[in-house]
Amino acid sequence: MTLSPACSSPAAARRARYRGNCRALLAVSVLVILVAFLVGLTLTCGQSCLAPGQVLSALTGADAGGADFVVNDLRLPRALMSLVVGLCFGLGGVAFQVMLRNPLASPDIIGISAGAGAAAVFAIVVLSLEGWAVSVVAVASGLLIATVIWGLSSGRGAAGARLILVGIGVSAMLNSITSYILLGAPAWDRAEAMRWLTGSVNGAQLVQIWPVLAALLVFGGLLALSARDLDLLRLGDDAARALGVRADATRFKVTLAAVGLVAFATSAAGPVAFVAFLSGPIAARLTGGTRGILPAAGLTGAVLVLAGDYAGQFLLPARLPVGVVTGAIGAPFLLFLIVRTNRNRGTI
Repeated sequence: MTLSPACSSPAAARRARYRGNCRALLAVSVLVILVAFLVGLTLTCGQSCLAPGQVLSALTGADAGGADFVVNDLRLPRALMSLVVGLCFGLGGVAFQVMLRNPLASPDIIGISAGAGAAAVFAIVVLSLEGWAVSVVAVASGLLIATVIWGLSSGRGAAGARLILVGIGVSAMLNSITSYILLGAPAWDRAEAMRWLTGSVNGAQLVQIWPVLAALLVFGGLLALSARDLDLLRLGDDAARALGVRADATRFKVTLAAVGLVAFATSAAGPVAFVAFLSGPIAARLTGGTRGILPAAGLTGAVLVLAGDYAGQFLLPARLPVGVVTGAIGAPFLLFLIVRTNRNRGTI
């Protein structure tokens, strides 16, 4: 029996939607398993390998035969920090990329990470701050820079491309300020600032994770509540408004959530290069579109940070912070995306 086009089109749409949902669910499931594997690998294998039973005993407070310090004080904070920071960078990056309909619209590119970095360097070198004070200054600066970029790019004819160009200009100015401060910094402060700018989870402590986790719950929740409207914004402002979306309000909420996620993650681990930038495009290819892209991008960010940190510590000839590893991967991927963006009109 042959169905008429009027009957077959809805059925085809349902089948396509079903296949899309299955692919997104499969991608998210695989990423969850990969994240769990990398967390387990970080906990069990380092300079020395521990049996899974020892790790479990240390985590539950049972007698672990001397493994308590290694697991609970060294490896667990590092694994959790990598996980939470990666989730924040992944979610924050893909929110910008989907909202602005451009894979280049990442916090790495449009100046938010540069703003947090410049403020942190100023706090370390000029104000001689350290620890929590540097994180607070970095978060406040990230939010301030995002507000400035938003303000400069708004007004008549404001669009994603305008915000990206303004962000690139602001980023270049902030990088110049950072370089100027570092040139006159004492050797010890310069080394500390460079370590922070590189992006690293070395020396992570459990107490440092709670603010980032709270930011993930608050801003990630806000992003999840705006997911439907964010997806409709991809159709353009006019089409989104016709479907009942308040475009400006949605854009403000998504920007606030994305900036909050990136700023808190940067304050804890530094601007880990290209994680926010890479997560969205990789997640889009795994899910086959934007269905389920938010959780997929967050998990992809976690995979990148966990795998990059482990590779930098144990798989390369020299020990490197995670930001160096992700930067080495992200730079060629940026060139690839620039070439591809010109060919497919810049959609994620």
